[in-house]
Amino acid sequence: MSGLMRVLTMVVATGMATGMACADTLFVSDERDNTVTVLDGASLKTVKTIAVGRRPRGIVITPDFKEVLVCVGDDNRIDVIDTATLAVTRSLNLGPDPETLGLSPSGKTVYIANEDDSMLSMLDRVTGKLIGRIAVGIEPEGVAINADETIAVVVSESSSMAHFFDPHTQKLIANVLVDTRPRVVEFTPDQRHVWVASEVGGTVAVINSTSKQVERKIAFDVPGVRSEFIQPEGIRFVPATNTVFVALGRANHVAVVGLQDYQVKGYIEVGRRVWQLGLSSDAHTLYAVNGLTNDVSVIDVPTQKLRQSIAVGKLPWGIAISP
Repeated sequence: MSGLMRVLTMVVATGMATGMACADTLFVSDERDNTVTVLDGASLKTVKTIAVGRRPRGIVITPDFKEVLVCVGDDNRIDVIDTATLAVTRSLNLGPDPETLGLSPSGKTVYIANEDDSMLSMLDRVTGKLIGRIAVGIEPEGVAINADETIAVVVSESSSMAHFFDPHTQKLIANVLVDTRPRVVEFTPDQRHVWVASEVGGTVAVINSTSKQVERKIAFDVPGVRSEFIQPEGIRFVPATNTVFVALGRANHVAVVGLQDYQVKGYIEVGRRVWQLGLSSDAHTLYAVNGLTNDVSVIDVPTQKLRQSIAVGKLPWGIAISP
């Protein structure tokens, strides 16, 4: 083997062993600073801090990775960031207090939970035109849309429900009772189930997306942590490893759950008040956004070990990732 080949082999081997950082771009909403922190996924350094409206929380990226949409609830709008220029280029105006949002897989429709008036708004992403508004439960929060855009789900905190509706007819299909204060909803990769994280109830409900029945509830027991501090929030699926990561809020841990057997495999300690989770484009790195320590925990997915923490703005809440 030539000297050059030996060097290249060592570099590749070292990268596989240590988990080279993925060259993604991370966008983190900072609720207290009214900013979005942009991080380079390879160096894990801040690239830019973008000023947005007041109280940014929910944040998503478009399927073509050209725009990031961030809810700025106190200004009753969504700010749109161009991922090439890293600047706010326009805003979408809608109903009161948009806290979180979902985006259709096609990228055409934005679904916004208007917390103050118990409505879900649907907007055309390009034109900003209102498509429809659907009455849901009290304090709507997380939104999810399935792959073929035939079912959308929004959870309402104070009603403790997951509301299933048809995006095309804008008609409710089912109201499913879950545990207290649901905050996050996600479709499984195979689209057969919906996972709902209930913050106060301390559980994740697994709902059959066809029958609309709760098939099981996943509870958590973090050693040394009082049960009332275990508050499930963000959910992130890793299909290649049949693993699900669940942020546990004030428990300051991320749970590792089996996607097929629903068993809790372990817990990873992160920063304080972990809200949302992001996954790198190569699925090797998990990012946990910690609201009270103003940082993002970087977790190696294969080993399920905390690698490091990155400082961001004040009271970080959500994360979106561009490859």
